[in-house]
Amino acid sequence: MLPVIIIAYIILDYYSLIPKKSYVASDFSITTIVSPVDYNQNGIDDYQDILNGALQEAKRKPKYVNAYYNGGYPPDNEGVCTDLIWRALKEAGYLLKDMVTEDIKNNREAYPNIIYQDSNIDFRRVINLDIFLKRNTLVLTNDLSQISEWQPGDIVVFGNQEHIGIISNKRNRKGIPYLIHNAGQPKLEEDTLERWNKKKKITGHYRFFLTIKKDSTQ
Repeated sequence: MLPVIIIAYIILDYYSLIPKKSYVASDFSITTIVSPVDYNQNGIDDYQDILNGALQEAKRKPKYVNAYYNGGYPPDNEGVCTDLIWRALKEAGYLLKDMVTEDIKNNREAYPNIIYQDSNIDFRRVINLDIFLKRNTLVLTNDLSQISEWQPGDIVVFGNQEHIGIISNKRNRKGIPYLIHNAGQPKLEEDTLERWNKKKKITGHYRFFLTIKKDSTQ
């Protein structure tokens, strides 16, 4: 009986179905960074808007469906990890599809993986988002021990450009933030950033503050 209980606990814990106490930045004397930009002029700074958009997606819990859609956008009740990103950015007023399409068009050499440009799918591939973010936003540390450097609304990429998610405003008892992401799991906001780092390794950490590139090689 005991082995069954242990296995059940491990499974429930893996899928974040066991209630845990969560913390916030102030519990660790961490100041939450506020974006100097309010792109959609709704009175909420960009980083909070992006977090709000990600939390809305987590609450909506779209079915994990990896498919191609004419026009690019899947229905609201479907999506993959990359769909959480553009939906979160849309809450701040950014149309990631258009931005990625334009960046690929003007800087094709920066995207050597693309043979034929297709705006219907390019913005929904982690590899393209990783390149876009690395080129156009603030690149930050991948070290989880620097807990103050991980802020709500930050975007994180794992592995060989295999998965992507957004940092939550919740933190665990060590001060490491929760991850909002869609990998087909029951709860889209969960204390799993460390687990994913061990599983795939964090290979990109970005803050959506658009920077100006001097040329396409940067």
